[in-house]
Amino acid sequence: MRRGLFLTLDGPEGSGKSTQARRLVGWLRRHGVSAEFVRDPGSTALGRALRRVLLASREPLDPLTEAALFIGGRVRLVEERIVPALRRGRVVVCDRYHDATVAYQGYAGGLDVPWLDRWGREAIGGVMPAFTLLLDIPTRQGFARLRRARDRMERKRLAFHRRVRAGYLAIARRDPGRIVVVDATRPADQVQRRLRAKVAARLLRERR
Repeated sequence: MRRGLFLTLDGPEGSGKSTQARRLVGWLRRHGVSAEFVRDPGSTALGRALRRVLLASREPLDPLTEAALFIGGRVRLVEERIVPALRRGRVVVCDRYHDATVAYQGYAGGLDVPWLDRWGREAIGGVMPAFTLLLDIPTRQGFARLRRARDRMERKRLAFHRRVRAGYLAIARRDPGRIVVVDATRPADQVQRRLRAKVAARLLRERR
């Protein structure tokens, strides 16, 4: 590839996006595509520290503080990992990104959505994915899949997470050229095949 491609996987809790993103990167590499997996927050020293505060601790945080921390970590992720990889012509697959902050702290947390969207985009210098795969699953069904201790965000009430899902779907309706909604209730292998088909089609389009 002569230039990189930035794509994200996002969605409600239990949608399988982290596993699917890693599988997708493995598939791309096996087919000769230089691909890199990153996660938000994470994949930088600052991101890992923020992840502990935002997800692993029991520290009470208001939505504005959460948003500021997520966005700050994202700025570092863009500077250290995403932009350099794109400049090297790689495909960057990111587990969560800007849409997650809009869905969680905006639609579900109560922050003004247009303001939060603008702030988040400006902070990352407009570095947005060319393509987003939104893995959608009903809230109760997603939580039924969790087989580990819940993190701080997952411990929020189901009503909060229903607003998260509704927020994601609202974002997708607003940006259909970038976001493809994928039914994550299907078996994991079926979901992965659909993701691969969507990504393969996008790669072919980028190479024309």
